[in-house]
Amino acid sequence: MIDKNQLPEITGKRTVAKSALFNIEQIDLTFSNGEKRQYERMLGSGRGAVLIVPMINKNTMVLVREYCAGTHSYQLGFPKGLIDPGEQAENAANRELKEEIFFGADKLSYVAELMMAPAFFNAKMTVFLAEGLYECKLEGDEPEPLEIVEWPIADYKGLLQQNDFTEARSIAALMLVIDKFRGNHE
Repeated sequence: MIDKNQLPEITGKRTVAKSALFNIEQIDLTFSNGEKRQYERMLGSGRGAVLIVPMINKNTMVLVREYCAGTHSYQLGFPKGLIDPGEQAENAANRELKEEIFFGADKLSYVAELMMAPAFFNAKMTVFLAEGLYECKLEGDEPEPLEIVEWPIADYKGLLQQNDFTEARSIAALMLVIDKFRGNHE
């Protein structure tokens, strides 16, 4: 009988491509039933990332519209960014808020950890809900000012209908926060 939870053995690894942001690694695998396969996986920096759903008040979220090179378009989403070396996720979330929307948060609540395409990518993103916002601006690394968009949380269905609100991580974060709000008000 085959143990369906037994991880395949990695019998070989080699880097097949490398960029400033990613390594693409080919791995040789032997599964518990003896089947051998080659997979490719993309390895990020391993630093992790954060995505923040900021609430300017109990009724209004803050989003940003920014350029996305992958689709060569401007997309609406929540503030996000990489965790700096040695930085805790919560500190990175507060830093990103200050850089992208010019607010810090008195209260950051952990929402979830999301995996991005785990079949071939090892990146993780920690989602936070930010409340108790106060004005505070840090210089960020964005090449141009981000458009800041306030959106009523009660109209989340309208947000889901926006042609430029398509990023799965932002959609997942929105739905997780909506669920959290429902749980707090039931």
